[in-house]
Amino acid sequence: MSEKFIALIDINNCYVSCERLFQPHLNNKPVIVLSNNDGCTVARSQEAKDLGIKMGVPLFQIKDIVEQYNVQVLSSNYAVYAEMSRRFVNTIKCFVSEKDVEQYSIDETFVDFTSYTNQDVNLIAQNIKDALWKWLALPVCVGIGRSKTEAKIANHVAKKNKHFNGICNLVEMDPCIKEYVLNDIDVSEVWGVGRKHSKKLDTLGVKSVLDLALSNPKYIEQLFSVVMKRTVLELTGTACIELEDAPPSKKQIISSKSFGARVTDIDSLSEAMSSYLQSAVKRLRADKSLCGCLIAFAESNIFDKNKPFYKKSISIAFPQPTDSAAVMVKAVMKRMDEIFKEGIVFKKCGVILTGIEPKATYIHDLLADVDAIEMNEKLQLTLEKVKEKFGDKILAIGPCKLPNRGWSMSRNRLTQNYFSVEGMLTIE
Repeated sequence: MSEKFIALIDINNCYVSCERLFQPHLNNKPVIVLSNNDGCTVARSQEAKDLGIKMGVPLFQIKDIVEQYNVQVLSSNYAVYAEMSRRFVNTIKCFVSEKDVEQYSIDETFVDFTSYTNQDVNLIAQNIKDALWKWLALPVCVGIGRSKTEAKIANHVAKKNKHFNGICNLVEMDPCIKEYVLNDIDVSEVWGVGRKHSKKLDTLGVKSVLDLALSNPKYIEQLFSVVMKRTVLELTGTACIELEDAPPSKKQIISSKSFGARVTDIDSLSEAMSSYLQSAVKRLRADKSLCGCLIAFAESNIFDKNKPFYKKSISIAFPQPTDSAAVMVKAVMKRMDEIFKEGIVFKKCGVILTGIEPKATYIHDLLADVDAIEMNEKLQLTLEKVKEKFGDKILAIGPCKLPNRGWSMSRNRLTQNYFSVEGMLTIE
């Protein structure tokens, strides 16, 4: 087999970079983006990192730093980030075949450059990097390796060492320099290793990426697992993890959030549950799957020492697997009194869709009400078309999308959706 060339293209400080595209005044300033309910930092500009702000730290713990250095604080604007991610991937596809591209996450994409080795791979990477900056103002780093794991490490090297100018090609790097570079990276930075395994590896004398790459794969498999063995093989140039044309179907879908304000009545709890369920159904239909079983749950604040912790869940099995929001919401609403308890201050609720199977291959049994299934499908399609044309909040099942719901997520620093009619930028 010919040697593979796998690239990982990663957006630097993704959420912050997306915000800076539409707000240039944020450039060169410390910026952080917060998680749901404006709780913890989930993205930081380089300026914010330089101030010592860590990933995942609660906002209240860094309040002094925010005030002292005038750190710009924003709520997560997922609609904008998702659209920018879509454009990010489509831009990459302008330079390589679609079959050679795998979107790994909202800000990371793998590209198989193996078919393009008759060209200058570094030049292709540079052209993609330049286009992403010129067309979308997204700064990226590109790591190139002989496997996905090596490409991840190469991307890490490109991020941490400015003299690479955002592109690190470990395949064509001088072996002596490569050894020096890998020996300088902690083994915890390897994809799939993490802190837990790195502690055990450290006791074995495996402290750097180079140490792991030089390890005996069979010995590592005996001590850890076949997955860790593949990691070692990937670091030595044997590609064990192939690019996926399409992501595998999900085994379960979870939609759950903490409330912006505590909930004490069944109506508010039902609204929130309906909203999160409809979000889960949206993902279910995007995956072209059906749900056979649903778990709905609600709970109080586990950290409140003054009140006993309360958590209740119900399980609903459907006679026929479904992707109809109307059917699923109706089934849950009938049993909300089993979840709700008077006197409980609820902090969070959500749903888990399980028993998921592909819609295309499912065959309904002879007793299935085909007419009802077709009617629900038409209703769902109509609902989706209205939302697509007029926005997600224009129509929903129940009152959950009405404004100023007390339970809705706190996003006090939210910027507008620049890709909607209402939030579109205007030129004066």
